[in-house]
Amino acid sequence: QVQVVESGGGLVQPGESLRLSCVVSGSIFSIGTMAWHRQAPGKQRELVAQMTSGGNIAYSDSVKGRFTISGTDAKTTMYLHMNNLKPEDTAVYYCNVAVRPTAAPVTYSYWGQGTQVTVSS
Repeated sequence: QVQVVESGGGLVQPGESLRLSCVVSGSIFSIGTMAWHRQAPGKQRELVAQMTSGGNIAYSDSVKGRFTISGTDAKTTMYLHMNNLKPEDTAVYYCNVAVRPTAAPVTYSYWGQGTQVTVSS
């Protein structure tokens, strides 16, 4: 059993910062690509930032220069540091992790339940 839990969302004013956390736990053999996605009301879920097991990092154009993805060496915790937040960043943010469970021959994609980020004055 693998669990993915996000935290850190909240209500902030434009220009402020937030840090989201994603904790991966359970029977884990290995962790691959880790990513943050978001979904605003009435819109499709979109990729915000991702970090591969090899350390390659990519961001969507809309957050480049403002958001930073990072993680612990064990990769069991991932962060999204969000600076200079804008109203258009308002969305539910989801953590997505590729995990090979212990005793499993394949890798699965796991999602957290999401954490709400609201940017409003």
